[in-house]
Amino acid sequence: MVRYMVRIQIMAQALKNVIAQSLECPVCLNTFTDPKILSCSHTYCKTCLDNLLECHGSDQMLRCPVCRAETKVPNQDVSKLPANLALKPLIEDVKNQYQFCTNCKSEDKPRAVVYCQDCGKYLCIPCHNIHSQWPDFISHEVLAMSEILSGKVSVRRYRKCRKHPKEDEECFCSNCRRFACFRCVVMEHTNKGHLVIEAAVYESNHVKSIKDLKSKADKKRSCFQKYINFIDEQKERVSNVQKQCTDDINKAYEESVWQLTEKKELLIGEVKGRTKRVEKELDEMKKSAQEHITHLTTIADLITTRTKIPSDMDALATHDTVCQDLQEAFNKEDPDYKQPRQVSKKGKSVNLKRNVGMDELGLGKIVNAVAILQNIALPTQNSMSAMVGTPDDRMAVGSWKGGVDIFSVDGQHQQTVFKDVKIHGLGFLSDDRYVILDRSNNIALYTLEYTKLNIMFETLSTAEGGLANLTVDGDHQIYVSYWTAQKIHVFSSAGGKAIREILCYGYKPEQITSYNEYLIITSADTIRLIDKQGVVKYKLTKLGDDLYPAMSQGNTILIASLNHDVGSISIDDYTYELKHVQNLVMDYKIEKPSEEWYYLQQYRSGEIAFCTSDRLYIFD
Repeated sequence: MVRYMVRIQIMAQALKNVIAQSLECPVCLNTFTDPKILSCSHTYCKTCLDNLLECHGSDQMLRCPVCRAETKVPNQDVSKLPANLALKPLIEDVKNQYQFCTNCKSEDKPRAVVYCQDCGKYLCIPCHNIHSQWPDFISHEVLAMSEILSGKVSVRRYRKCRKHPKEDEECFCSNCRRFACFRCVVMEHTNKGHLVIEAAVYESNHVKSIKDLKSKADKKRSCFQKYINFIDEQKERVSNVQKQCTDDINKAYEESVWQLTEKKELLIGEVKGRTKRVEKELDEMKKSAQEHITHLTTIADLITTRTKIPSDMDALATHDTVCQDLQEAFNKEDPDYKQPRQVSKKGKSVNLKRNVGMDELGLGKIVNAVAILQNIALPTQNSMSAMVGTPDDRMAVGSWKGGVDIFSVDGQHQQTVFKDVKIHGLGFLSDDRYVILDRSNNIALYTLEYTKLNIMFETLSTAEGGLANLTVDGDHQIYVSYWTAQKIHVFSSAGGKAIREILCYGYKPEQITSYNEYLIITSADTIRLIDKQGVVKYKLTKLGDDLYPAMSQGNTILIASLNHDVGSISIDDYTYELKHVQNLVMDYKIEKPSEEWYYLQQYRSGEIAFCTSDRLYIFD
């Protein structure tokens, strides 16, 4: 009779475990709360479905994590999906059912007060007292039944095989994605292609995978949070510009006559209009980054906040789906700080130009101005001969008297190198080696440590070709333009003779700049964009001004227009077709040098450098 009762209790406990597992949500692995049915008949907690729907943004279609079938969610409101009414009474019965001690041998089992996670047993008060006194059991994790019933903690169940209730599922088949007991493994998972491992090994790998995913999610969230903080900084700077402009306008208004009220309001409106458009662009970038953080957080929480290992096929399928969604989120490129920086510059450049000294009464007009950051005297006066941006975002200025001076973005003179080399052209190969053209038209290559390499180039002498200039493209090709010969030689970085020649018909190639698949050629007041066969594609002339081009970080062309008579420059942005985009610097007065030789370049961080023979100007 006793054996019969024991068998009945074992069968009842096994049935109870099966029912309890059937009432678990495949997403959160807890007993269903407010269960909702999808069109594919799979059931999930309402909260879990809300989280899954949020991961898909504004899409009203919800993809089932188990079978991948789609269910339309009316107005993105999960509460409108049908409830699983059949499960609700079972859930209540499981919640309200007493748990009896599974350690006592008597037929009349008392109610359990604790559950030992390590032993996998429910214990009454006497059994708990005995259990807590044994040294081997002191470190076991024991949960109070009150905390389990309240939902504060979850029980780590020991899996029993559904086909063989007395057997533990000690194995895991990686191909079938199922836990199995040893008997099931022998009968069903010994065929070729089945990879069976210990369940404990799978659980260990699973926990490690969760930790790795959480670590990656934390790093990705941190990355986008820094991006959002950067956007906020740019917005604050733009807002400060708006405030400063508004203050300037108000001051000019107070100094002028009251009849200018309408003009004042128009100007303030224009400032707000320009800066608000920039702020709107920055807000859109910030919103996109915040949505990605929310997306990462929601998916990561679905995986990383669970305390149990998924045991059945639906839960495993759900886990695989959510992990795949998180992996897709990881594949999103990290934020590009260059974009908000460039957008914010449009707002930071807004400025009021007063009508000072003019007969016409007025407050002035709103212009895009670029602030001067630095006006630096070069260490070697009246000898600047070349300038190029370095690979580490500094500016290298060469001197025909000898040496290359290196300047940081904030205008600090950091070092002088190649003091004994008389520079007339500078460039960098894509592996960061220096390319130097000296006053005798000789080319030399140097390492990052300023060691000269034993590579020779057969260039034209000054007697044959006249003065020369140099540029380097992204394919390790070196272009040397000769003023008198009116031609361009193209060299490989391996040295030797020119691999080809480009003729400049009817114009002198004074300065040469590489621009994607083209070359920009400067000849006094004219700029030509030619292809690498020498065909002129576009041309720009400004009579009375000398023009100096540079490739911008935004892949456009910057052109400085220099008026020698008044000693002022204007810098404008152009498309590759040499069509005007916007003015960046307008009529900025420079100190007129004794030698008329100039260069224009841009730092990678966006600042513009304009160099005369004796001074370096840096504009923000």
